[in-house]
Amino acid sequence: MLPVIDVAIVGAGPYGLSAAAHTLAAGLDTCVFGRPMRAWEHHMPQGMLLKSEPSASNLADPRGRHDLAAYCRWAGLPYGYGQPVPLETFVDYGKWFQAQAVADAVDTAEVTGVRAEGKLFAVELASGRRVMARAVVLALGFLPFARRPAALTELAPTVCTHSSEHSDLSRFEGLDVTVVGAGQSALETATLLLEAGARPRVLARAAALEWNGTPEPSRSLVRRVLAPRSGLGTGWRSWTWAERPGLVRHLPLTTRRHIVRTTLGPAGSWWLRERFDGRIPVLTGHSLVAAKEDLGVRLTLKEPGGESRTLHTEHVIAATGYEVDVARIGILDVALRAAIGTEGTTPRLNRTFETSVPGLYMIGLAAAATFGPVMRFVHGADFAARRVTRGLTAAAGSRRHYRGETGAGLGTHRLNA
Repeated sequence: MLPVIDVAIVGAGPYGLSAAAHTLAAGLDTCVFGRPMRAWEHHMPQGMLLKSEPSASNLADPRGRHDLAAYCRWAGLPYGYGQPVPLETFVDYGKWFQAQAVADAVDTAEVTGVRAEGKLFAVELASGRRVMARAVVLALGFLPFARRPAALTELAPTVCTHSSEHSDLSRFEGLDVTVVGAGQSALETATLLLEAGARPRVLARAAALEWNGTPEPSRSLVRRVLAPRSGLGTGWRSWTWAERPGLVRHLPLTTRRHIVRTTLGPAGSWWLRERFDGRIPVLTGHSLVAAKEDLGVRLTLKEPGGESRTLHTEHVIAATGYEVDVARIGILDVALRAAIGTEGTTPRLNRTFETSVPGLYMIGLAAAATFGPVMRFVHGADFAARRVTRGLTAAAGSRRHYRGETGAGLGTHRLNA
C-alpha cells in the first residue's frame, strides 16, 4: 500500500513554496511538486524587471527570516525602495528560499493528474509514480489561464503566441512583431523585442497608454497618513486590498470582480517609459476584429473613428493577461473538476482557500476572485500561506499550535517530507 502524506502542493512558485514553508513548520508531512520557480524562469522574458517594489516581492516563511532583503544581503546585491528587481535575481531568490525554508520537501517531477480516491487524493506524476495525500493545494500560478482575444484563437503557434510562452526573445530578431495589449507585460515585451533587434509595435484598445508615477522614498507624515504605502501601491483602498484580503471575501461577487478588474489596471512602470517612448510605434484606440494567416498575419482593425483597416505583421504576441477558469485546470480528473463549486468560471473558496471539495485548496491567481487583487501578485503569498495552513492543520486535527497568523514561529522546523 502506498504511504500517505498530509499535504501535496502542486506548483513550486512563490505561492507553493511559501505554503510549504508554513505547512512544514506546522508539522504537516508535506511535499511540493514541480521545479522551483520554473514558470518565472522559463515563461517570462529574459531582461525583465519586476514591477512590484522589492518589499512587496517576498516569499513567506513563518518567522519572516527569508525575505528578499535577506537574500540580497547574503548575495551582495543592491536592495531598496524604487530599485527594480531583475527577473534573474528573483528566480535565484526563490531557489534560495526553497533551500532555506523548504529544503528536500520538493519533488521536481511534473504532476500529470490529480483524482479523488475515497477520502484521499491520488497525485499522478510524469514518471509513472503515484503519491497519496490527505489534502492537495493547487498553486498553479498563471500558466493554465493565459487569455487570448477571440480573433487570435485560430492562428497557428508559428505566427501567434501568448507573452507567457517566451523567455528568449532573440528569436524575433529582424521580424515585424505586433504586441497586443496595454499593460506592463505588453509594453515591456515590446521594449525587450526592440532591444533584441526586432521591429515591434503595440496594438491597444485603450485610448492612451498609462504609466505609473515615480516612487517617492520620503513623504511627509500627513501624506503617509492620508495615503499609506502597501504592497499594491499607495492609498487606503490599495492598503486594504493588499494587507486585509480576508475582508474582500465578504463582499458581493460583483464587487469583488470589479475590484480585481480595476485595481492596478493596465499601465507601464515608471522605469520603462524612457526605454519605450518615441522608440516603438503605438496604435491606441484600435480594436482587433479578425486575424488571418497570410505570410505572417493579416489583422483587421477597427480604428477610433470606426473605420476599418488592415495591418500585416510577421508575428503576433498576445500580452492580454489571464482569466481563471476551473475548466482549464487540466491536471484535475474530470469528476473532481466537475465537483468543484464555482462562481462563474472561478472556484468558490472558503476562508482558508478550500474549495467545495473537502481537502482540495487553491491559492494564488485562482483565488483572486475570492480574496481580491493581491492574489495576482507575490505580495499575497504570505496571507495565502498562513490561511491555507490554518485550514490544513485544523483538518488534520493537529495537536501542535500553529501561530503563523500572528507572525510567531514554532520552536522547530520540520524540513523533510
